[in-house]
Amino acid sequence: MLYSKNMSELTSLECPECGELFNHEQLQTICTKCDSPLLCNYDLVDYADSLDKEQISSRPRGLWRWHELLPVHNHDYCLTLGEGDTALLPVPRIAAELGLGPVFVKDEGGNPTGTFKARGLAVAVSRAKELGAKALSIPTAGNAGGALAAYAARAEMEAHVFMPADAPLVYQAEVAAHGGELVLVDGLIDEAGRQAALQTEANGWFGLSTFKEPYRVEGKKTMGFELAEAFHWELPEVIIYPTGGGTGLVGMWKAFSEMEAMGWIGADRPRMVCVQSEGCAPVVKSLEGGEPRIPPWENAETTAHGIRVPKVYADRLVLSAIRESGGTGIAVSDDEFIQAQAELAQQEGIHTCLEGAATLAGLRRMAASGEVDPSERVVLFNTGTGLKQMNVI
Repeated sequence: MLYSKNMSELTSLECPECGELFNHEQLQTICTKCDSPLLCNYDLVDYADSLDKEQISSRPRGLWRWHELLPVHNHDYCLTLGEGDTALLPVPRIAAELGLGPVFVKDEGGNPTGTFKARGLAVAVSRAKELGAKALSIPTAGNAGGALAAYAARAEMEAHVFMPADAPLVYQAEVAAHGGELVLVDGLIDEAGRQAALQTEANGWFGLSTFKEPYRVEGKKTMGFELAEAFHWELPEVIIYPTGGGTGLVGMWKAFSEMEAMGWIGADRPRMVCVQSEGCAPVVKSLEGGEPRIPPWENAETTAHGIRVPKVYADRLVLSAIRESGGTGIAVSDDEFIQAQAELAQQEGIHTCLEGAATLAGLRRMAASGEVDPSERVVLFNTGTGLKQMNVI
């Protein structure tokens, strides 16, 4: 692909709560006044006249073919390990069994390091390097730590990864394999976040904690671009997404708004369905209770470590995306998604992670209660390969 030197028309960072704008040419974290994430703004009006979606479709495959709508200005800083353009796989036998129409799995397990975390970290590490960061830190349940270590190695940067001590060994080994520093924490990811924040401030690192910097969500939003393209610039009626911190859910919702602003899609939106474990379902509980915020979940416990997130930092953005879409939240048992993982592997040949399998368990609940019409197209998000979890089953 031939790039212009200036790849992006990123214009500012904005707090979605108070509207204050922040300088996008400096490393930024959050709006401390609102305790809110910052989101990227682009000159979408200009792009509506100059950027052709069919031109993007004709480019070589990969996340960076959407570079005009991503935050890295200079292509020399664009790190890639081959992320993006993952498969959208129909699952006809499962659809027929449930009495539904078209059902698809967006299989993020084909990304580098085996999960969708590669999208967010590819963009966040690239932008951090462009803005002068030298050392990066992250709290993680597992997969984000491996992805950071990989992209930091690619960028010749330090990676400091804070992970619960009970995380499966495969996640720990992945960080070590890429040369990252691994710090094991007694507690869950919220405690890992507290310790990472303390050490990041003390050592002058730049933190890439979920939603506490502006750019991981930009990488994740490319899942929304790919969906629209795959459905010929329409959107499916239902998206079912396994939700921990909610970065991908918010990112796709942002992508849909950006595409509409450029005239690529219309105003119709999918219903965004959040699936969590019964042992850790803070988003679902707040949706059911009509709450404006998401209180921390006490004593979180589930075998799906990626959605064992007791505190959702971007809670207002997550709840807003689901509610604006007319969506809902569903909590399923660990037994249900373990069974769903086996069904996807044995009936459709797709070896999902447990978090991804939870979406099928959620769809099964929705089909039984008549919440999905047979005419509706449904996309299940598998956020990672099942191979990395074989030792925990």
